[in-house]
Amino acid sequence: MKELKTAGVRLPDSPLVPYPSRSLVPERDVRYAPVLEAGRLGIDFGGLTAVDDFTLTIGRTEIAGLIGPNGAGKTTVFNLLTSVYQPTRGSILINGMPTAGKSTHQVSRMGIARTFQNIRLYNDMSVIDNVKVGMHNSVRENLLAAVTHGFGYRKAERQAEATALEMLDFFGMADLAHAQAGSLPYGAQRRLEIVRALASGPLLLLLDEPAAGMNPSETAELMENIRRIRDTFQIAILLIEHDMNLVMGICEGICVLNYGKVIAKGSPADIKANPTVIEAYLGKKGAKDDAEG
Repeated sequence: MKELKTAGVRLPDSPLVPYPSRSLVPERDVRYAPVLEAGRLGIDFGGLTAVDDFTLTIGRTEIAGLIGPNGAGKTTVFNLLTSVYQPTRGSILINGMPTAGKSTHQVSRMGIARTFQNIRLYNDMSVIDNVKVGMHNSVRENLLAAVTHGFGYRKAERQAEATALEMLDFFGMADLAHAQAGSLPYGAQRRLEIVRALASGPLLLLLDEPAAGMNPSETAELMENIRRIRDTFQIAILLIEHDMNLVMGICEGICVLNYGKVIAKGSPADIKANPTVIEAYLGKKGAKDDAEG
């Protein structure tokens, strides 16, 4: 990736910066406040409890991991955080602002963006148009200003195009800007999905199994990209991932789910040594054999 120069996401004092609507973010000094506070979240589907008593706080530039066996409830947590589901109980605060009753679009404008397990690009659209779709938070407001204040629709559109191209350049994809998204190799499609999520100007980026299907070289590149995203855009990142080398190598804090409940939290070293976590992943016999072996 190249260094971002002027018009990138979340860099201050730039006219081209996509950014969540400040009308949805409280006016206070949030430099040291958590970007996310999830308190005792739970959700039931019929008589089945999918997530119960989930509590997690994420700092403003923290890289955190959410791990657990298949079916543990990890993606359900992401769906709760982004208002795909409304919790049966508990609360979610973004920048100190509750998300209760808000739509997915409203939560996005508050500062959360996500990627998905299965890539969800607009395959028939160009790479740069996919990024511009992700800029909906700022582009909509810029175009409204163009209409109401006479700035000019075309000028606002050119600004969006310039920002999208610079973001692609930052991720080493500028030469692919006008290629069809569906024609990209798998790893490049994964990267594009992250670029599109960043284009909304999030405070918190949720990555759902970003390394799925990647080879070791692509995974190593992804780790470097995640670090540079955090350092450049100064945002928090929460990722779901089964690749433990990636999780242990990049996350500062890890939360472990099993059957919808948090069974452990801590640093990578704490989690690797936690017998409850080992048992959840390997089973009692496997954990015993692993300890004896």
